Amino acid sequence: MSVIPCAHDKALQKKVADFAEALKIEAHNISDHGLTEKEFYESGILPAAVERLRGQNAATMRDKRAFVRLVLNHMEDRGFIKCWEIAGSKNRHDYTITMPNGWISVIELKGCLDGNNTTIFERPSHAREFIIWSICPKRGSNPQKNVWSGIHTRLSAEIIDKEKQLDGLILWDWVCGTMDRTCPKLSLLALDPNAVINGIAIDRRTSLGQHFVTPPCIYLFPSTLPSVRNNPNPEPHRLDDVQILKAFAECFNINNDELNSGRLTVENRGADIVRTTTVERSGIIQKASPRPTPIRRK
Repeated sequence: MSVIPCAHDKALQKKVADFAEALKIEAHNISDHGLTEKEFYESGILPAAVERLRGQNAATMRDKRAFVRLVLNHMEDRGFIKCWEIAGSKNRHDYTITMPNGWISVIELKGCLDGNNTTIFERPSHAREFIIWSICPKRGSNPQKNVWSGIHTRLSAEIIDKEKQLDGLILWDWVCGTMDRTCPKLSLLALDPNAVINGIAIDRRTSLGQHFVTPPCIYLFPSTLPSVRNNPNPEPHRLDDVQILKAFAECFNINNDELNSGRLTVENRGADIVRTTTVERSGIIQKASPRPTPIRRK
């Protein structure tokens, strides 16, 4: 049971840790720098080189927007969305999508969900539905910790305390399905029976430019705002309620039993409002906060 099906590969992480340790020990023997071992480590060349590599390999917002463009163009070409546009830097959201039924869907683009930037979003007045799309291509990051931190610690507090209606969340980037983040949706057991012909599994991945992507992870959030007095345990949306998430599900081969529902239950405990967060998949609780958690107001 887990808040997200995938996890980072522990064996690969150990190899990374072992390589990093070996690099620290043997770095002075790499390249013709002309320094003694003592001079090399005192010079700061190693940490400076590591920072340079981090900067060169970091996924920029440009990379993320390029990925989103590939995805939305693919959906538009196949009729899952009618059209889309970039909202512009003056807005507190990133993309506006017109759905085939005329609904206006708005997407806020985020990186990894375990940072404070996750809480910075506003639902625009013209949005019929509003979701967050998390693109977190940091290799070696722990998706379990990252996603739970985002949903329970950050997003649930914004939804309840700031009364921000957030209809759903999509987690998806080009690292999904790679060695570092193996995707169980690609296993035979995760396939719809109709996706198997003569015992051979049909690949559920989609070709998008230079990427070959897995089905994304979708989370449906409460359909109404939680309220201690009037609405302590609102029902999560159904997929039909959020057309943009339905379009993602249909376009990128997501089975119904792979959809996630995020339930937020609120109550008073003394002077505090506390919430319990539960994530369900296929009707089974995958993760729940062990106890009601107070909302820390700033």
